[in-house]
Amino acid sequence: MDSLKRHTDYGSQDFTEDTVLPDPFAQFAAWLADAEAEEVFEPNAMILGTIDPDNRPSSRTVLLKGLSAEGFEFVTNYDSRKARALVAHADVTLLFPWYALKRQVIVHGSAHRLSAAESDAYWNRRPQGAQLASAASKQSQPVASRAELDAALTALEAQYPEGATVPRPENWGAYRVVPRVIEFWAGRSRRFHDRLVFTRGADDSWAITRLQP
Repeated sequence: MDSLKRHTDYGSQDFTEDTVLPDPFAQFAAWLADAEAEEVFEPNAMILGTIDPDNRPSSRTVLLKGLSAEGFEFVTNYDSRKARALVAHADVTLLFPWYALKRQVIVHGSAHRLSAAESDAYWNRRPQGAQLASAASKQSQPVASRAELDAALTALEAQYPEGATVPRPENWGAYRVVPRVIEFWAGRSRRFHDRLVFTRGADDSWAITRLQP
């Protein structure tokens, strides 16, 4: 357990009010592009934090599937634990942990379902194998064994052979997280990190605040 005693130096590359882009979505896109260029594993992976209907926090890793000036988008099963949480509490957090780059982004916002047409577009982008797996899974529900899961998938593979159109299940679709706050964190030496926070105003403008590390 050497990692518990290790003290890694995070480097001297600064991240300041002079270098940050004034649009937080443009800044995020730039950092995501850096993560892709550095071949970070699943650079679009994000930790989605929710509040369950019993008011307990919950988190899991999902993949960012869309980015625009409107927000951050992901897909899921509407019967899953995360989707049930979003019905009870729309407020969420997103955390992008680009450890290899000594960077992270934290988003605070609210999640809203996208339209059926928008969900169809995401579904049609998925490889057929991923479509079949999504259709076969009753996400977050208990199952007796892996064999039962595999049998459900095998049955769908027989129903929809390679090249066949797999219809989007009614309980599968997309969400958009509309951010209120976006924090950009960059590691620095001696744990004296840079933290720049964008806060959305009533007129949709963004104010930048530096937080102490």
